[in-house]
Amino acid sequence: MPDTRYLLAAAGVPAVITWALRALPFTVLKPLRASRTVQYPGARMPAGIMVILFVHCLRDIPLTRPRAAAPLGALAVTLGLHLWRRNALLSILGGSAASVALAGTFFAS
Repeated sequence: MPDTRYLLAAAGVPAVITWALRALPFTVLKPLRASRTVQYPGARMPAGIMVILFVHCLRDIPLTRPRAAAPLGALAVTLGLHLWRRNALLSILGGSAASVALAGTFFAS
C-alpha cells in the first residue's frame, strides 16, 4: 500500500490542474472584456446567430407544398411573440410549441 503522502499527491495534482484549467479562461478573458474589439462582436453576434439559424431552418422548405405552412406559421408566431413581449425565452418556447403543434396536427404528411 502506498504511503499517505503519495496518495495525497496523486489526488492533489490532478485536482490543482483541473482547477487551474477551469479558472484559466476567466483570468485570461477578464482584461479583454473592456476591449472595444471584443465588445463589438459581443453586441452583434446574437443577431448574427439568429440570422444563421433562420437561414438554416428555412432553407429546405418546399414553398410550393402545403407543408411549408407549418414552419412559416411557427416563424410568424415566434416573430409575433417577440415583437409583442420582447422576451427571447417566450419567443423560443412559443415558436417551438407552434412548430410542433402545426407539424403534428394540421400539416402532417
